[in-house]
Amino acid sequence: MCVGVPVQLIAREGIRGDVIEDGRPGIVDLSLTPDAKPGDWVLAFLGAAREVLSEAEAQQIASALAGLRALMSGGELGDAFADLEAREPQLPPHLQAALDAGQSRA
Repeated sequence: MCVGVPVQLIAREGIRGDVIEDGRPGIVDLSLTPDAKPGDWVLAFLGAAREVLSEAEAQQIASALAGLRALMSGGELGDAFADLEAREPQLPPHLQAALDAGQSRA
């Protein structure tokens, strides 16, 4: 399984991006995020940036990942998913449309 990690872009040269992840330097491919600029947060999967994030989104994802790491080490989840507790789960738009149209798969 591939997990996206929020990283902050600190420099860009063509499609190469120098990033910081948890205080460590790294490099990502920016081919899929042509509008990303230094200072932006991007969601990186296997060395490739896939999406530009707001700082708030990056912090939520980082918090969730930290919570999962703590849980996997025998610790507590804490408030890593606090943003999800106050709302009901939502289906993606295409699945909601199918449900609304009475389509289902058994």
